[in-house]
Amino acid sequence: MSNFTYIDLFAGIGGFHQAAKALGGRCVFASEIDSEAKRAYTANYGIEPHGDITKIHARDIPAHDILFAGFPCQPFSIIGNRQGFDDIRGTLFFDIARILRAKAPEMFILENVKQLSRHDNGKTLQTILTTLHDIGYTVYWDVLNALDFGLPQKRERTIIVGFRDMVDFAFPTEKTGWDLSMLLESDTDVDEKHFASERIIQKRKSRHISAHNPAIWHENKSGNICSYPYSCALRAGASYNYLLVNGVRRLTPREMLRLQGFPDTFKIVCNDSQTRKQAGNAVPVNMIKAVLKEVLYAATQAERQQKRTAV
Repeated sequence: MSNFTYIDLFAGIGGFHQAAKALGGRCVFASEIDSEAKRAYTANYGIEPHGDITKIHARDIPAHDILFAGFPCQPFSIIGNRQGFDDIRGTLFFDIARILRAKAPEMFILENVKQLSRHDNGKTLQTILTTLHDIGYTVYWDVLNALDFGLPQKRERTIIVGFRDMVDFAFPTEKTGWDLSMLLESDTDVDEKHFASERIIQKRKSRHISAHNPAIWHENKSGNICSYPYSCALRAGASYNYLLVNGVRRLTPREMLRLQGFPDTFKIVCNDSQTRKQAGNAVPVNMIKAVLKEVLYAATQAERQQKRTAV
């Protein structure tokens, strides 16, 4: 299946857009409430996202083949309050359901944090799956890790895929290697503002010796320091300050975008703080692209089978 159309809900800076465009997709509608993310999206794709999805009527959304949505994760995240559907942001899933029911696209791909899969002992995910099934979709889900898709970032995400028709779908299993050094800039080319103070550097190095080079050092809330040849999951908030390249400097906005799979052709039009937030909220492009390939393959195989059966 090629030349498909799609809509991009809770679009952020377009992780889904990057993946879909690479596979022949055409965006016919995007929605994002954050003004700075909208600015970045418009600058990079020539499409200005609509605003608050709760205020957009389904009749104003064009017909499309695939719905993409990385719906807000804070209600289910370990760094959020984990209230789930008791949090108003959790109910935004039902706006996805509202649009799926009204527009009936052939397929969808949804993304959320790993914790969604076990929130409230699995009851939250089951509510989501049941809702999607009742709308008329065959639904699959799994937890995938960006590390398995060529990105040196341990970012585990719950991915939910749905089809209007019965298809034989399987999530991608082939693992792709990664190399942190290929994504990092030379320290000599990095602005001084990204370097930690000498006090912080010495404090970290007095408490930890890394077995890796290059490495991303991470200090958790308890003050424990660890380091790996990959990054912990990027966050939208202050955790940026706790990730240090080789224990001496913070990641640059460009490096954070690379860790999410965004190419260097992606234009940075917002300030460092906003770009870090945008990278932390983004979906891993490589992961979504791999899933989308399997979705399109499954749809194509099902279509061919239907034609053979009809003959």
